[in-house]
Order: sequence, then C-alpha cells, then structure tokens
Amino acid sequence: MVHGHWLHELGLDGAYELAEVTPDGLDRFILGMRKAGYVGGNVTVPHKQSVFRLVARCDAAAESIGAVNTLWFEGDALVGGNTDAVGFIGNLDDRAPGWDNGAGQALVLGAGGAARAAVYGLLGRNMDVAVVNRTRETADTLARHFGPRVRVHSWDELLELLPRTDLLVNTTSLGMLGKAPLIIDLAPLKASAVVHDVVYVPLETPLLAAARRRGHRTVDGLGMLLQQAVPGFARWFGATPKVTDALRARVEADIRATSPVA
Repeated sequence: MVHGHWLHELGLDGAYELAEVTPDGLDRFILGMRKAGYVGGNVTVPHKQSVFRLVARCDAAAESIGAVNTLWFEGDALVGGNTDAVGFIGNLDDRAPGWDNGAGQALVLGAGGAARAAVYGLLGRNMDVAVVNRTRETADTLARHFGPRVRVHSWDELLELLPRTDLLVNTTSLGMLGKAPLIIDLAPLKASAVVHDVVYVPLETPLLAAARRRGHRTVDGLGMLLQQAVPGFARWFGATPKVTDALRARVEADIRATSPVA
C-alpha cells in the first residue's frame, strides 16, 4: 500500500510486490532477483540475518544493527542495507520535534532487532542508552556490541531509571494486538519525557494511552514503518517520496478496518 501510493503519486512506472520465500528457497530467490527483473526489495523475518551471506556488501547500519531489511543493486552487485534506524529517528523527529534537544538519557525496553535499530539511531543522536530486557544475556550481548554508552539494567530497576529518562521506548511486542499489555508505573517518569512505542497495531497501545493521560508527548510505531520505507523507494525508483498526512491517514484507515480495536 505504501509503495503503491508513492508510485501513483509520483507517476512512476513500477510495482512493489509481495513474494513469500521459504528459508530453503532464499538463496535461489535472492540470487535470481536481477534476472527476474527486480531492482531491489525489502527483507523481513525470518530472513534478515540470512541474507548477509548473499549480498556483495552491507552498509554501515546493517553491519552495526546485524540485520538487512533493504536490498538494491549497484552495478551488478547486490547491496544490503538497514533503514530501521532511519525510520525510528525520522518518526521521532516528525511526531515529537525537539525530542533530542540536549541529548540525554533513553530507556529502551527489549533487546531484539527493533531495539538494536533504536540503539544505533539513538547513539547517532548523542543519547546515552539504558536497556532493560527480561533475558539479561541478550541485553548484555547488545551492550557489548554497541559499547560503553549502552548500559544494561534489570526490570526491577525501572522505577529508579524513569526519573532520569528523557525518552522511553518500547521495542517489545507487549501491548501489540493479541499480546499481553505492557504494564509500567509511569508516575516517576519526568514530565518532559517522550514515550515511544514501536508497536502500531493498535495505534495507541496501553503504554501510550497511559503516557498521554499523564501529559507526555507520545509517538506510535506507524511513522517508523512509513519513514523506513523512504530510502529503499528512493534507491529503487530514483525519486524520494514524502511521508504525508494523506499517506498516514490511508494506512491508519486500513489498520482500523482490519483491526477494529486499533
């Protein structure tokens, strides 16, 4: 829907298609993309790590985050990139302008792929990052990868961390439609803090609803989905699209139509 909207809006002759590829068929599909007429594509789970061995090289973001979500050709060489951090930061800039004024402290909940993209982007904006994850080992691995500005804490330390937090980010699936809600006592969170949930179904998660009621600026995950799509489209079709209110409204309507409680 997103790329189709942009193709129509910009009057470009192109198509963005869904291809269901099994792990067993990944090599054949990726290595045959050029011959099949593709100029690139996106990669989603469970293939984001597997494509590393199939590309000629990766950009800095993909190397650091440890996952590829975008493919394009440079000459005959297939290149892998990651636009999730661009999408994450672009969404914050769009929905909460000035969120990083004075940098400060970010608190990231979770340590999976979305967390790695968030941490990569936050470090690029000069934020210190505290990571809280139920599995300590996974969080420790993330922190070792990104260096001393990323520190790991336990869930029991949340109440101590919130008063020092300028940006609270949920990268877990808690709060997603069909999942358990993310229950946090936000009372200690400083009034100026921004609360961001990468979940976008529902558009307002229980965490965001609680933060809004307390007067915090909130940012849902839909903008990240839209913003991360921009760099790939620009590489494939040679024109840079814009994330407009009209596009967001169209996607929001589709989410609500297919997930009424969203």
